[in-house]
Amino acid sequence: MELDALDRALLRELQNDARQTNRDLAAKTGVSPSTSLERVRLLRERGVITGYHAALDLDAAGRPVQALISVRIRPPARPVIEGFREWAARLPEVIGLFVTSGAHDFLIHVAVPDVDSVYAFVIDRLTERRELADVQTTMVYEHVQSRCIEPTSPHRPRSPRKAR
Repeated sequence: MELDALDRALLRELQNDARQTNRDLAAKTGVSPSTSLERVRLLRERGVITGYHAALDLDAAGRPVQALISVRIRPPARPVIEGFREWAARLPEVIGLFVTSGAHDFLIHVAVPDVDSVYAFVIDRLTERRELADVQTTMVYEHVQSRCIEPTSPHRPRSPRKAR
């Protein structure tokens, strides 16, 4: 599936403001409203657009402290890794979870009210898991992230594993 310049423009505009009307989206991308509507529908059907979400300010939501926690699991067996992944993804403190290669199996991104909550998460939550072999915590001073992701062209087929 190839993404052309119009697809990329529509995606850029939607990432900047997904709540804008189709008429506004069409005007910003220089196409008719019917063309805009059809192209966005196709982008959803092809799985390029996976949803629309509200972006939260973590400070305003009462979770200003962030940490990245590297975790090593033992034994490194598929059922153990998958079980830990499913458990960790459900924890309310977790805002991101990466299954990784290298020295650690997971990188867990948490956002909590204070430093004591990071400590409680590691000591009370993570260490209750028998498969936990090692944990390293890194406090986040500032989280800078791109709000607009520019698709590459040509678009490569998606791997069979679904994003979580």
